[in-house]
Amino acid sequence: MTAADTNISRGTATAGLLDRERIIAKPGFNRWLVPPAALAIHLCIGMAYGFSVFWLPLSKALGTPTPAPAECASLNLLTALFTTSCDWRVSDLGWIYTLFFVLLGSSAAIWGGWLERAGPRKAGVVAACCWCGGILIAAIGVIFHQLWVMWIGAGVIGGIGLGLGYISPVSTLIKWFPDRRGMATGMAIMGFGGGAMIGAPLASLLMNHFRTDGSVGVWQTFIVMAAIYFVFMMGGAFGYRLPPAGWRPEGWTAPAAKSSMITTKHVHLRDAHKTPQFWLIWAVLCLNVSAGIGVIGMASPMLQEIFGGALIGLPDLKFADLSKDQIATVAAIAAGFAGLLSLFNIGGRFFWASLSDKIGRKNTYYCFFVIGIALYVLAPWAAGIHSKVLFVGALCIILSMYGGGFATVPAYLADIFGTQFVGAIHGRLLTAWATAGIIGPVVVNYIREAQKAAGVEGAQLYTFTMYILAGMLALGLIANSLVKPLSDKWFMSDEEVAALQAKTAAANAGPTGSFGIGTGGFDGKALVAWALVGIPLLWGVWVTIKSTYALFG
Repeated sequence: MTAADTNISRGTATAGLLDRERIIAKPGFNRWLVPPAALAIHLCIGMAYGFSVFWLPLSKALGTPTPAPAECASLNLLTALFTTSCDWRVSDLGWIYTLFFVLLGSSAAIWGGWLERAGPRKAGVVAACCWCGGILIAAIGVIFHQLWVMWIGAGVIGGIGLGLGYISPVSTLIKWFPDRRGMATGMAIMGFGGGAMIGAPLASLLMNHFRTDGSVGVWQTFIVMAAIYFVFMMGGAFGYRLPPAGWRPEGWTAPAAKSSMITTKHVHLRDAHKTPQFWLIWAVLCLNVSAGIGVIGMASPMLQEIFGGALIGLPDLKFADLSKDQIATVAAIAAGFAGLLSLFNIGGRFFWASLSDKIGRKNTYYCFFVIGIALYVLAPWAAGIHSKVLFVGALCIILSMYGGGFATVPAYLADIFGTQFVGAIHGRLLTAWATAGIIGPVVVNYIREAQKAAGVEGAQLYTFTMYILAGMLALGLIANSLVKPLSDKWFMSDEEVAALQAKTAAANAGPTGSFGIGTGGFDGKALVAWALVGIPLLWGVWVTIKSTYALFG
């Protein structure tokens, strides 16, 4: 037994079940077991994108008669929180969606440093308890028809679970795949984009199963999904392992000076936010997400109002002229369009992050902004000539770059700030997402309402909106161009890094290398782990493809 093996054994013997020291990998461990563990968590919390599937059923949970009584007709946001006799409005329920991403960004920023100290297993367990516990509390809110309980349960407690669950695999995977940072984070973060593709149709199936004359089936669905998610998330948390300090893949050596944009040193968490590079990358992410999330929020109404009857073979009919049955058919097609965007959101996370390993993170973001500006300008023109293919194609590529931005930014941070605190730095950067979650939808919705009030309709209704979003990307392009390598004064000394890594055996023993860890490739155990997350993901893809067939079929 080597000195490294002995020290690892001593460390794990005294560590608690959830402690960081307990999950230091031993010789023989296969690093390809870590990405499916990350996917298991991200596919569960990714249902946050699909929560809108519950809004319409919940808005009819009581079946308030039409016209509504005076008490319900005068309902405002404050009274909606406490009413037990009036149906909730979709706009009131939609605040849960806002809370998701505000709490995701803020909790990731607040507890990112704790995650680095506690390790991804403990963070994953807390994330599972918060996300699934929040859904269970939301179920209680539905049973007693108390919206404030749903806000606190799903929105606040669940949002904290989202933040911890989102960042828990990032630094872990970057440490395991220093040779393919972009691909590694893309594998995990694509799960967050794919969660809704699995969760939304699953929720619809469950609600249909539990629906009765006296219940819309939502609270029962919440309970079942919380139980399923808890099992998968706990499995993912206990599947996490960390490489010992000094570990590197067999036969791999860090490239000497391949790019000045990739550092081999480390910036301390306390200093990262003091650098202009942090805030430039913050702006890059915020502007890219603000534009993309605006499209996600208005994708369904946009398609319906622009193409109207053309979606059902009646090109002469505007959306306002459609009958109730025709509107229902058009809405179903638009739902398929939203699913198609989700599919590109997922694919983009893996494609663009992997491409960034080849062309660099900064160049990848240049692609997002340059191509994005062109497509945001092209979309109104495609709408004006009533080309569904061009319009849908433009928005699909836009959404791939929206997802790609999320997957690429952790590797961008690792390149600039090093890997020692990348998870915590990434957590702080996600405040950009919280900000974008407010800016994007608010800007888009207010512009749309102003255009409608001015009598604008059809393809022209969203033209000005698209140009505003293109302007956001132009600002992002400028911010990205200003990102430069850090000066040496920001990096920790070798002694500081060694002191931070002193709890791991390899740091104590001194050597570097593979230590017999990370070999195995896609062996039987890895294939089983990938199948457990891959089969649900493939089911979601299949359902999405079927639902989008009507768009061009």
